[in-house]
Amino acid sequence: MRLPGRIALLGFGEVGRNLAAGLRHQAPLELTAWDVQFVDPASRPYHHAREAGVQTAGSADEAVEGAALVISAVTTANGLAAAESVAPALTVNTVFLDLNSIAPSVKQQAARVIDAHGGRYIEVAVLAPIVPRGLDTPMLLGGPHAERFLPVADALGFSAARLYSPTVGPASAAKMCRSVIIKGLEALLAESLLAARHYGVEDTVLASLGDLLPNPDWPGLARYMLSRSLLHGLRRADEMRHVSQTIADSGIDPWMSEASIHRQAWAGAHAALATGGSLSELLDSLMPPRGTGRPTHADH
Repeated sequence: MRLPGRIALLGFGEVGRNLAAGLRHQAPLELTAWDVQFVDPASRPYHHAREAGVQTAGSADEAVEGAALVISAVTTANGLAAAESVAPALTVNTVFLDLNSIAPSVKQQAARVIDAHGGRYIEVAVLAPIVPRGLDTPMLLGGPHAERFLPVADALGFSAARLYSPTVGPASAAKMCRSVIIKGLEALLAESLLAARHYGVEDTVLASLGDLLPNPDWPGLARYMLSRSLLHGLRRADEMRHVSQTIADSGIDPWMSEASIHRQAWAGAHAALATGGSLSELLDSLMPPRGTGRPTHADH
């Protein structure tokens, strides 16, 4: 495969924005993007794209026209719809990188759609937050076209991308099963520490975690994970729905994943509280109203 001269980005949220920043530093490339929020020139995605020097398209079809590489990083709920919407407009042999956090069975549907229109579908499982690593974020590639794309990925700066499977599905399965723990841990921390804050025992709880799960700064880690859940809770809830589907497709009841959906959605509804302050201050801002003072462990 040759280096693409034109790359289209579908979705210009956190992932699309950071990928664009990295790609701009590579060999001369024409970057074009489409995001559903571009219909409003005052939207943040539109502003970020213009600020980054990325050409803003008027539609998804316009964005992918003539592109040799399309990178799909839309919201989880729109992952399949994005592939379906642009497939007829793709140039034959266009590579379609699907970075969306969706169930393996859904990625297989997307692959069939892209391949039926002459494209080359490659599933990508992103295994860490895209910030701060950007193109250096660990990624698993899957599908029959993935191996041939690896030299191109490396030349574009995707230094931590590696071949995982010659078929579509396993890479996303690994990502979804990982999310049971990562997104579930965020949900567990929120529930545990909010209750612990009520009883005045959060310091003891956090200190005890170091015995089982060593970490030099559990309060700092908890603050980080809670804030990420608040900022991205709605998106994480959508991802956990696909996680639940993945688990159910394996014949396992997704009890824990389904519970995480509710806590992540709750966190996303409080996104405005995510910035600034210590862990204690963050917990206080999230505590439900009550008429009595917060008890401490000395009261028991």
